[in-house]
Amino acid sequence: MKINSLKSAILLVTLATIGWAAPGVAGDDWKAKCGTGSGNVKDEAMCAGRTADSLPGSDEDYYRDMDYGATKNPEALAQTLAPYLPGITPQEAVKAAAIGRNNWIVWTAGNDRMWDVLNKKSFGELDFLKTISNHPGLKFSRSNRWNYLGLVNEPCFSKPTAPRKDRFGLWLDMRDPSCAPDPFENEAKYPGVKIGARGRSDNFPVGSYYGYATGIVGLRLFPNPDFDEEAEKNWDPERFYNDPSYYNNKNLVRPYRVGMSCGFCHVGPNPTNPPADPENPKWENLNSNPGAQYFWWDRIFTYTADPTNFAYQYFHTSRPGALDTSLISTDYIINPRTMNAIYNLGPRLQNALKLGHEKLVGGEQDNKQFNEYVPPGTPLTKFFSKPDQVWTPRVLKDGSDSAGALASFNRVYVNIGLFSEEWFEHFNPIVGGKPISPIEIKIGRANSSYWQANEKQTPNTALFFVATAKPDYLKNAPNGAANLAADAATMAHGKEVFGERCARCHSSKLPEKTYSFFPNDGCVGKDYLTCWNAYWDWTKSDEAKLAFKKIVTADDFLVDNFLSTDLRVPVSLLETNACSPLATNAIKDNIWNDYSSTSYKDLPSVGTITVHHPFTGEPRPYEMPAGGRGYTRPASLISLWSTAPFLLNNSVGEFNPSPSVEARLASFNSSIEQMLWPEKRTGNIDYVTASGKKLRGQVDVTTAPSYLRVPKGYLPDFLQAGFNNSEKLQPLVEALRLGHFFDEDGVALGPIPKGTPVALLGNIDLDKRDNPIDEIKHIAQLGKVLLKLKFDLKALPSDASDDDARRVFSNVLDDLLAVNKCPDFVVNRGHYFGTDYFKEEPSLSDDDKRALIAFLKTF
Repeated sequence: MKINSLKSAILLVTLATIGWAAPGVAGDDWKAKCGTGSGNVKDEAMCAGRTADSLPGSDEDYYRDMDYGATKNPEALAQTLAPYLPGITPQEAVKAAAIGRNNWIVWTAGNDRMWDVLNKKSFGELDFLKTISNHPGLKFSRSNRWNYLGLVNEPCFSKPTAPRKDRFGLWLDMRDPSCAPDPFENEAKYPGVKIGARGRSDNFPVGSYYGYATGIVGLRLFPNPDFDEEAEKNWDPERFYNDPSYYNNKNLVRPYRVGMSCGFCHVGPNPTNPPADPENPKWENLNSNPGAQYFWWDRIFTYTADPTNFAYQYFHTSRPGALDTSLISTDYIINPRTMNAIYNLGPRLQNALKLGHEKLVGGEQDNKQFNEYVPPGTPLTKFFSKPDQVWTPRVLKDGSDSAGALASFNRVYVNIGLFSEEWFEHFNPIVGGKPISPIEIKIGRANSSYWQANEKQTPNTALFFVATAKPDYLKNAPNGAANLAADAATMAHGKEVFGERCARCHSSKLPEKTYSFFPNDGCVGKDYLTCWNAYWDWTKSDEAKLAFKKIVTADDFLVDNFLSTDLRVPVSLLETNACSPLATNAIKDNIWNDYSSTSYKDLPSVGTITVHHPFTGEPRPYEMPAGGRGYTRPASLISLWSTAPFLLNNSVGEFNPSPSVEARLASFNSSIEQMLWPEKRTGNIDYVTASGKKLRGQVDVTTAPSYLRVPKGYLPDFLQAGFNNSEKLQPLVEALRLGHFFDEDGVALGPIPKGTPVALLGNIDLDKRDNPIDEIKHIAQLGKVLLKLKFDLKALPSDASDDDARRVFSNVLDDLLAVNKCPDFVVNRGHYFGTDYFKEEPSLSDDDKRALIAFLKTF
C-alpha cells in the first residue's frame, strides 16, 4: 500500500501514542489517590503507605555460586574491602556483598509499572509476558532463549509442557522440584505492595516485593494491580498468544506485570568458566559484571521480529550486546552502545581521585555520596567534599555520568523504570514529541518509597563490585594458556608497542607528568580541550614514550590497573561514529540534568568533524556543539579477549553466539584484526578518513520494505469505533482508508523502501528550541520535509514498487539530512591509532601489531 499524506499519518501515530494512557488511570480510586502531575504524583509504594524501611534489601546469599564464589570466602572478601572500609569483619563483608548483589540481580524497585505502560507505548511490540513464555506458537522458548534472544536462563527451571494453571494459563517456566524454593518469593518475609487488585483473593495474592522468578535472570513477575474480577473474566490466555485482535488492544489487562533488574542487562556467562550448554547454565557459570554481550535487543523489544515493521528495523541497528540507553527517554538519536562491563571498580575509583574531579551545582548536589553511609575519615569519604566537589568515574560512554559513583548506580535504576510515575511526566516515552525537562532527585526522594529504598541499597552494590568485579584472565580459562603461547621476545615487543601507542588512553597507571597537564585533578570544564591537546601532543614525544614503556614493562603493570584513563577524548581525534557523543540526555536542562556535573556541561566544542552522505559517501563538515557533547571516554581493555566485537557499538568484528572460550577467541581475533587493519572492515559505502585515505564502512539500512505500524487496538477509541461500523464514524474511517492510512489491521505508514538508512528517519530532530525564532525556523524545516513527502507519495501509483518509493525518499534526502540530529551514518569507523589511516603518527608494522595482539590477550 502507499501513504499519500505522511504528515497526517504521523499525526495519527502521535495521537495513538501520546493521547491515550493505560486504561483506567483517571478512573481507578487507588490511582487517583496517588496524585497526578510532576511533583505531586506518588509511587505505588508510598501511595499504599509503605516506607523505605519496609522495603529493605535482602542479605540472602542465594547467588553465592556466582562471581567465582566470592562470598564463600568471607575473609578474602573482607580483606578486599578493608582499604575502603577499615575494620570491616568477614560477616559484615558477606552481608554487604549479598545485599549489593541482590539489589543488582533481583530488585526491580517497582519498575514493573513502567514496562507494563511501555507495552502500550510500543503498540504491543514490547511484551515481556511473551518474552518469558514458552508457547508453541512463539519463535522462542527456554529451549533456544540464549541463542535467539541472548537472555540467560535461570538455573533450577525447566520448560513447561502445558500452560500453567497457577499462572492464569501462561506458558511460563517451571521451578525444578529438586531445588529449594526461591527465597525472594517469600511473601511473609518480603511482603509486596498491596494496592489495587493485589491480594483480592487467594488466587491473586499480593506477592513479594521481589516478585516471582520467571526463569530468566533479571526479569521478575508481579501481580498486576489492575487485574480485578472484571479483568479476570475477560482474560483468555490462548487468545493472548494466538489472536492479534485480542492481544493488540490498549485496554487489555494482563494478570501480571514484569519487572526488570540491572542484572537483566549485565549478568552473563563467566568467560573463564562458561557453561557447557549456554541454554542450561549453572550459577557457577555466571558473573554479575560482564554485561549482556549476547543480547539481541531487536528481538527482545519487538518480539515478533517482523522485518516489515519499521520498529524492528530501528532496533535492528543494535548489534548483539548493544542497546540504546536513551531509548525510553528518547533524544531522537539512534545510539546503540555496548553494555558496560564493570571491572576493577576499586582501581577506577582511585583513578578518579587524580583525574575525575567534577563540580556540582543545584540539583546535581542532591545526589547521594559515600560520605552519608561510612564513618567520617574513612577512605570512601575522599570522593566528595561538601557542598559541590566530587571525584568520580565517568560511566556512560560519552563521559556524562559525572556526579559520583553512587549517582551513576542510582541513575541506572531510574532509567529502567524506578518511579516511572514521575519520570514519564518529563517526556513522552520512546516516540518523543513532548518537550523534555529534568527529573529532579529531590522530588524522587520526596515522593517515592522505592526511590528511598533503592538509595539505601546502592552503597552495598558498589561495595559488591569493589569486592568481586575482578579481571577474567585468559590464562585461567580452559585451555587458555595454550592460546597465550608467545615467546618472551614477542611479548616484550608487544609491551613496548602498547606503552608507545596505547597506554596514554588505556591505562590508569600513568607517568607522573601526566597530571601536570590536568590541574585540579582533571582540568574539567571550559579549559579541558586545551589541557587535553597539550597532553596528547606530549604523548607523541620521546620523553613520554619512554615513561609509558617503563610503566608497561613493569611486572605489576596489570595489577589494579583499570586499563583506561576515564578521560574524555575528542571525537575529532577518535573519528568514531558521532552519535554517542552527540547524545543530549545529560546536557543542561535535559532529563539527566541532575546526574551530570556542571563541569561536564561547561565542556567546549571539539570543533568540526567530517560526516558522510549516506548514499554517496561524500564528505561533509559538521560543527560539533559545546555544552558536554563531543567526547568519548576510553573503554577499559580488561578481559579484552572475551569482550569482542569492538568499538562502542560492537560494530567491528564478527559476532559469535557461543560463550565458549574458543568462540570468544575467534571473535577477538576477527575484531582485533579489523581494529588494527581497518581495511579489513566490511561495509556498503566508501568514506574518507582524516588522513585523506578511503575505507569501506557500514551504513545501517533497512533489510526489507517496511511500515510504521499501529494495530487498530492501540488507536484512539473514536477511530476504533469506525472500524467497528459505527454509522457516524464509518465515513471518516472509509475516507482514511481511501487515503491509504489504514488497512484492515490499523495504521501502516510507508512503504519505507529496502536499503533506506535507518538513521535517516530515526534521527529526525524533534527537540524544542529555546529561542522562539530558532523554534519557528525548525518547525518550518520539519514542515517542508513533510509537505514534500506528502505530495511525492501522493503521486505514486497504487501499485508502487520499492524502487518507486526509493525515488521519493531520494527526492527529500537533503531535506531529511537538514533535520537530522546526528547526520553521521557510518557506524564502524574510527579508532585508527597505529594504522595507515591515522594522520598524526606513522603506522605500526605488521610485526608490531602481531606482538601487540599477543600482549592484549593477557589482559
